[in-house]
Amino acid sequence: MRVKKWTGLLILPLALTGCATAIAPVEVTRFHMGEQTGRGTIAVEPLAFDDDTSLEFRSYAAAVGRELQRIGFTEQSGMGSEYVASLHYRRGVRDRLSEGQSPVSVGVGGSTGSYGSGVGLGIGINLSGKPKAIVMTHITVQIKRRADATVIWEGRALTEAKENSPAAQPGLAASKLAEALFRDFPGVSGRTITVK
Repeated sequence: MRVKKWTGLLILPLALTGCATAIAPVEVTRFHMGEQTGRGTIAVEPLAFDDDTSLEFRSYAAAVGRELQRIGFTEQSGMGSEYVASLHYRRGVRDRLSEGQSPVSVGVGGSTGSYGSGVGLGIGINLSGKPKAIVMTHITVQIKRRADATVIWEGRALTEAKENSPAAQPGLAASKLAEALFRDFPGVSGRTITVK
């Protein structure tokens, strides 16, 4: 009976740890002129030189399209839409060691007292291996009126996650970024918030 009790206590922290790694905070900034769009039809298109035929672009475009529909737009492909949601995404890796974390540390210490004095030198080596790299994922969306190409809303969202963690996977990152970007649309202009 004691074995079952301890096993349950050991499994609970591991389960909670697994859940915590899947949730990465998203930093969101939005800009607008206070002008509410009447909603209407909208097409998700690449902002600049993104390849709109790539599977990766399509996963980000699908996530943005779902959120646009949730807030009242009707997604329509082609040139006939009233609005255009211009999308740009970037993914990159930054290495934690480049942040100054060294696997080797050196310490020097000394003491004096009634039993004499001494000086010591200690070297610590991290044997856990190279720290995981951090995957940074960033999206930018501009909503423009197609008739005159006026930008009426713009937002960007950024998240970071350890390499190989669930939160670093492109599909999950795309959904999380899009959901955070359009939460409480249109949002407070010029304010950066963190969405968990």
